[in-house]
Amino acid sequence: MKTIDAIVEGGAATAGPPLGPALGPLGVNAGQVIAKINEATKDFKGMKVPVKVIVDPKTKQFTIEVGTPPTAELIKKEAGVEKGSGNKDTSGGEISLEKAVKIAKSKRNSLGKDITSTVREILGSCVSMGIKVDGKSAKEVLKELDQGKHDSVLKG
Repeated sequence: MKTIDAIVEGGAATAGPPLGPALGPLGVNAGQVIAKINEATKDFKGMKVPVKVIVDPKTKQFTIEVGTPPTAELIKKEAGVEKGSGNKDTSGGEISLEKAVKIAKSKRNSLGKDITSTVREILGSCVSMGIKVDGKSAKEVLKELDQGKHDSVLKG
């Protein structure tokens, strides 16, 4: 088995680099592979998505594995911005705590041991990107989490 790892734009992969040149020597139909990747990543339109193409060079059969987009990409999508502010003290957009929880639930490969710790990771990324949470700084919301003010949202 041969594995090709790539990062593609959701729903918009092409037969150009990085996939085309890697698939060509394996003798698989690149068009079929690209179509399958685009179908599998269409929900992540406009985001960078990690994909794995696993090819059996003998039979020319392939499987596609789609990873989770990076946390920053998910936050930008939910905030409706193209990029964070790049300055943690300047607003780069805003999300709700409910959206932060939604992102945390989608991060199935997170290092967090439970939903609260995963939400803390998401909020930490919001701090770095200058993304506000419910009109407050993400640092403030992190303190509120420590005080148990948002337990109902986390359990819901």
